[in-house]
Amino acid sequence: MRDTQKMAVIGGVAAVVVGLTGVGVYALVDSDGEEPKGTVAADGEGKAPRKVKKGPLSAQEVRTAAKEFLGAWAGGEPRKAAKLTDDPGTAGKALAAFRSKAHISKVAVTPKAADGEKVPFHVAARVAYGQKRSAWTYDSALEIVRASGTGEPVVDWKPSVLHPKLKDGQTIRTDESGTPPVTAVDRDGSKLSTREHPTLADVISDIGKRYGDKTEGSPGVQTRIADAKGKTETVLRQLSKPSPGKLKTTLDAKAQRAAEAAVRGKPKASVVAVKPSTGEILAIANSPAGGFNSALRGSLAPGSTMKVVTGAMLLDKGITSPGKAHPCPKYSTYGGWKFQNLDKFQIKGGTFAQSFARSCNTAFITQAPKLKDDDLTKEAREVFGIGLNWKTGTGTFDGSVPVQSDAQMASSLIGQGGVRMNPLTMASVSATVQNGTFKQPYLVPASLDKRSLAKASRAMKPGVQKDLKSLMKLTATSGTAAKALSGLSGDVGGKTGSAEVDGQKKPNAWFTAYSGDIASAAVVPASGHGGDNAGPVVRKVLESAGG
Repeated sequence: MRDTQKMAVIGGVAAVVVGLTGVGVYALVDSDGEEPKGTVAADGEGKAPRKVKKGPLSAQEVRTAAKEFLGAWAGGEPRKAAKLTDDPGTAGKALAAFRSKAHISKVAVTPKAADGEKVPFHVAARVAYGQKRSAWTYDSALEIVRASGTGEPVVDWKPSVLHPKLKDGQTIRTDESGTPPVTAVDRDGSKLSTREHPTLADVISDIGKRYGDKTEGSPGVQTRIADAKGKTETVLRQLSKPSPGKLKTTLDAKAQRAAEAAVRGKPKASVVAVKPSTGEILAIANSPAGGFNSALRGSLAPGSTMKVVTGAMLLDKGITSPGKAHPCPKYSTYGGWKFQNLDKFQIKGGTFAQSFARSCNTAFITQAPKLKDDDLTKEAREVFGIGLNWKTGTGTFDGSVPVQSDAQMASSLIGQGGVRMNPLTMASVSATVQNGTFKQPYLVPASLDKRSLAKASRAMKPGVQKDLKSLMKLTATSGTAAKALSGLSGDVGGKTGSAEVDGQKKPNAWFTAYSGDIASAAVVPASGHGGDNAGPVVRKVLESAGG
């Protein structure tokens, strides 16, 4: 049989039909005679041809697919629009929710010039919630891809098609169930504005997001992006005026002002004050005020302030006591590392109390052979609560004392190695010494959300507390902390620290102390000796709080 050739029109496109036994193969030809990529197959029983398109999308395909999708969306036909995507099920639910949950009464969508397969567009919507009406405009974009199986051009479905800030698992809602703004107040009800206290801006913003919905404030009517639990992620539009709720914190306005003044003018510094009897955070300050919140979230080697924890461990294990003879040589080697004291000083025939007060490094390194690798880690966690999950009411780094061995373990004894702290954790260390029991620091009362505060597994032994306080008292009256704490009377104790940092000319200056029922710690990076640079910062805070 001779082959025959016929012309046919399929979907508006001319096709050349080549007759073969039992099967027809349709090669699509555009009106200009060029043959596009892809084929259309039909069986011998005359069933409708099945198109399988391949290759890059043409500009016409991109324009047409985008126009059809956007038209169906704007026309209030979410099912139709969803079928024009590569994920009809997910897209259909999202498009329907956009109308119902976001309370969108009208949508007008205007496509812009395509950039390859990407088509930006402008959305002009009308929000209708109760008696509230509001126009809402924004820009978004979609991308056209070929559908697997058919090769048809469809929208690559992503939540960002609906709105550029929308992500998986989120929805757009219009309601009064968002998070109200907050007015943060101190322990006595005094307002803590970010204008007066710029260093608290980060903290106030964070606690507002966490606890705004637990205050008596109202968010007003909002169009917002909510997570799977309905919690506000982003407010997109405010339809009615919100009313802020009052959120009480543990901060003390007087101590807060003193803390801010103490770090002001220093290139980098941070300080925290806590109440030993309760764990309440009384003051938080950083310099610069708008910089990283090192006071609560910093992670730095604490230097010799860590000797408070190490001293507690040595006393706890019965290895030493304040009046016991204790070596403080110029040098001490452990794990292949040679350690020395500041200016290579030594104390001949001295006691542990003298070594602690003068912050003798080698006095602690010489004890390393008597210790297990995890002894310091256990003391820090079980007595001082370091490394537990603190639930302060805002984001914090809660200290780290990892188990280490050899030279690194010895370094940890003097606050180097892998030990990491910040002013919050070091203020808590002094507070634990003063109180005898770890009280987890907190900024927002736990009663507000019924959260459980962290608890150390054991209290400090009374004898250990008594000895450790005597050591910190001696340091405050005649040791390295004496200059900064001179003149303070009553129950006072302190400890200095200078943490060496590779590549840094001067060490980070540290200071931690308590006076009465207030404990404070500060760090002034790259400044030198702790007593001279961080000590005055802590002194001002202790004085302001009546310590």
